[in-house]
Order: sequence, then structure tokens, then C-alpha cells
Amino acid sequence: MAIEDSTGSDAETEETPSGEKSAGGGAAPAFAGSAGPMEKAFRWASYASGIVLVAIIGLIFLQLVIQAMPSIAKDQVNFLTSSEWKTNDPDDMRFGILELLKITVMSSVMALIIAVPVAVGIATFLVQYVPKRLSRPLSAVVDLLAAVPSIIYGLWGILVLAPFLVPMQQWLNANLGFVWLFKSGNVELTLGATVFTAGVVLAIMILPIITSITREALRQTPVAHQEAALALGATKWEVIRLTVFPYGRSGIVAGSMLALGRALGETIAVLIILNAATKNSIWSLFDSGYTFASKIASAAPEFDDVDSRGAYIAAGLVLFVLTFVVNAIARWIGGGRVNG
Repeated sequence: MAIEDSTGSDAETEETPSGEKSAGGGAAPAFAGSAGPMEKAFRWASYASGIVLVAIIGLIFLQLVIQAMPSIAKDQVNFLTSSEWKTNDPDDMRFGILELLKITVMSSVMALIIAVPVAVGIATFLVQYVPKRLSRPLSAVVDLLAAVPSIIYGLWGILVLAPFLVPMQQWLNANLGFVWLFKSGNVELTLGATVFTAGVVLAIMILPIITSITREALRQTPVAHQEAALALGATKWEVIRLTVFPYGRSGIVAGSMLALGRALGETIAVLIILNAATKNSIWSLFDSGYTFASKIASAAPEFDDVDSRGAYIAAGLVLFVLTFVVNAIARWIGGGRVNG
């Protein structure tokens, strides 16, 4: 016993080459000491990068406010509730974002409604049903949709997809026209340049974002949870519905919100598909008009005039705040999944 006690005492007081004592006689980790100069420098560089990023966002917001306020002060109508947009006369500025907000929200929400179920289905297929040797190549194919330039989506949408969707839009208008979403809009259906077409194209554009985030969220489901459900007699679909989907719900929502922010800011594809309308929209999917981004892009030649430029910057400020809020909500939801 005396020998064992002596041995145990020696093991407990054994020192490492660096002069530190280790509990079990083993060597202490090489990084157990205080932070070195390189680690401190990296830490401060990380802090500085974060501060610079926040400062840049704040300066962008401040600059937008400074350039937009003079034009808003000259606005003869309510900026938030008016659908007029006449900025050619500096003495009679009339511009409001209501019409832009309608088209932006309708096209983006429609895209989200179409894309989310499809993306969740694709992600579930890739994670739960496809063998691992095929899952990665198929995932890469889906992710490649994000590499297609938006102008290609716009040209394909107006030249190929729009004529294909015209019969469907006419059928919906004829049979469901009593619903406000399917009433006749402010453009001819035969043109195909409607929010309906834009929504379908946007859905395809945001599909990779939702699929990628959902796929990674579903992959984080513990295998033990799924095996336990199978051991209790659950079917494959019950395992997915009762264990996989609840675990990845916040990831699905976060991916959807990020995709919504992407759809809200899409410019070229929407500009090509939607046409300027002579009448205001009526919250119908068969309306046409401008979104925030497409309106600003279409009026770039007018930016030489300070007052006119300020009106478009004011619209951009609203879009900036809208997309910032949407992405902040997405980050909050995604953080909730991790912290939970």
C-alpha cells in the first residue's frame, strides 16, 4: 500500500517540460499555456473585421438617408401610401412606393410559396433516400442553378416560360377570377409579362439557397433519434416526419427567409419579365409593373438630376431596410436552432 501511495503521489506531481503539473502523469497539451502573440493578433484582426463590416453597413444606411431626405422633403404626396411616380419636375415631385411594394411583395412571396415545398422535397430526397455516393453529385447539380446569371433567367422566362404559362394563367383567370389573386390585372394575359411568370422564375432562382440550407439542417439530425424511431416500429416517412423535420424546422425557415431576401432584391430577371403598366396593380398575380430593384435599374439614365436621383435612392433605402430586416430574422431563427 505504501508503494502504491508513493507511486500515485509521484504521478500526481509529475511536471511537464514546460514546468506545469499534469494530473495523470501524461504530457500537457502543447497549447495549454497563455495565448501567444499570433493568436492575439488574429483575435484583434477578427474583431476589427467585424467592426469594419458593421461600420460599412451603417455608413451605407446613413448615406442613403442623407441623399434621400432632400427629395422626400420636396415630395408632394405621401411617400409610403402613394402610387404616383413623377420625378421629372423638381418643383412638383410626386413619388410613392406603394406600387413598387405591391409588385415586390407579390412576386417574392409567390416565389417563396412555390420554392419552399420543392426545395424541402429535394433536400429530403438527397439526405434520406439517395445513396451517399450519388447524393453529393446531385447536390452539386442543384447548387449549379445558383451559378446561372440572372439575365439568362430573365430571357428564358420571357421568351420560353411566359408563352408556356399563358394558357394556365387564362384558365385560372376564367375559373378562379372571383378570387382577387386571379382577377384580370393591369396587362394583357397573352403577353405573359405578369407577376405570375416572375414568381415562377424567382422560385427557380432561389431554389438552390433553400435546398442547400435545408439539406445541411436535415443532415444534422442525430442518427440515434432516427434509429430509435425505427426500433419503435416507425416507417421511413414517420421517421422523417417525427424526427427529421422537427429537428430541421428552424433551418428550413431560416433558409426560406434568406431566399426571400434574395427574391426581394432581384433586378435584371424581373426587369426583363415585367413591363411598365399604365394602370396601378390591384394585388393580382396577373398584374405587371416594377419592383424596387427593377424600378431603380430602369431609371439609371435619370440619375444626373439630383432630385430625381434622391427619389430613387429613397426607394432603395426602403428596399435596403426591408432586406436587412428579412435577413436579420433569418439569422435570428438560424441562431435559435444552434442554441436550442
